[in-house]
Amino acid sequence: MTSVRKEKEEHPMSMRHTMKARRALTAVAITTGLVLTVAGCGGDGGDKPDVASSSSPTDAGKDGEEKPKGEEPQAPEETVLAEVKGGADNTTLTINAAVRDEGGFLTVSGKVKNGKGGSWNPTPWRGQEKELSGNSASMAGASLVDRSGKKKYLILRDTDGRCLCTQFSGAFKADEEQTWFAQFPAPPAETTKVDFQIADMPVATIEISDGE
Repeated sequence: MTSVRKEKEEHPMSMRHTMKARRALTAVAITTGLVLTVAGCGGDGGDKPDVASSSSPTDAGKDGEEKPKGEEPQAPEETVLAEVKGGADNTTLTINAAVRDEGGFLTVSGKVKNGKGGSWNPTPWRGQEKELSGNSASMAGASLVDRSGKKKYLILRDTDGRCLCTQFSGAFKADEEQTWFAQFPAPPAETTKVDFQIADMPVATIEISDGE
């Protein structure tokens, strides 16, 4: 495997303004987002995202006269690109978005839920890299594999070894769910699917979308 150092920066869609501000700041600071060549990768996989849906409300009539009501408006369903469950602690990892933006980043975001039945600390999720050891309980150990391009993408980090990803605030309580994001170097435009993996969780194949 050969590794190539890359530079880049931070945050997902719900924190877009913060992410844009820190991109400019970190563009100079980031020194590593490793891209590794992967030998003998397999074929395609992964589910298509669920389609978001909503229903329309009905209005009250004029002059205070109410018209018959139909169904109450429903909140749009959240897109789910992939969901995997497993690991020693019965954790559920959901991926809601994988967005490639013009700056050369790929931001993956979603939710993680503790299914252990007691307190769970995701310390092993920071990965085994020495450079990332100071990231405590975080998404620092996440990686992407582009099977068609035979490359592996590691999390982006700055010159101090801080990952461009969520760092959780301590242990999860029983059944607690938290949101997360992780940023990687973006695969080539022709790559539309990648495999996401972290710690001992099963591989999740996700579809990439292009940002604004």
